[in-house]
Amino acid sequence: MTYAVISLGGKQYRVQEGERLVVDRLAFDEGKTFTPDVMLLGGDGNADLAPKGVTVTARVVEHTLGKKIRIGKYRPKNGYKRHLGHRSKLTRIEIESIGKRASRAKKADTASAGGEG
Repeated sequence: MTYAVISLGGKQYRVQEGERLVVDRLAFDEGKTFTPDVMLLGGDGNADLAPKGVTVTARVVEHTLGKKIRIGKYRPKNGYKRHLGHRSKLTRIEIESIGKRASRAKKADTASAGGEG
């Protein structure tokens, strides 16, 4: 099974095709596809560190809010109480494909072969 390690928002994630994961909020609109940085490509007992010409295609499924986190501070005998909290802004993405990029020479060859008749 082919897998890749990608970098998003200063964090690294191990992903496979068809996998969905939740990451920190991204600047892409829902439904758009993007290509994150590929750090490692592995599978079938071998791994390639910093592969050239390999892309991972991901699609933004939705933007969500994380679970509410409540924080309370308290100091005894002083009457000090403070309550804080937040909800993290998150993005749910789906990995569509992991594969090699088609070279420009191959694209030119297929275009010229198919275009002439």
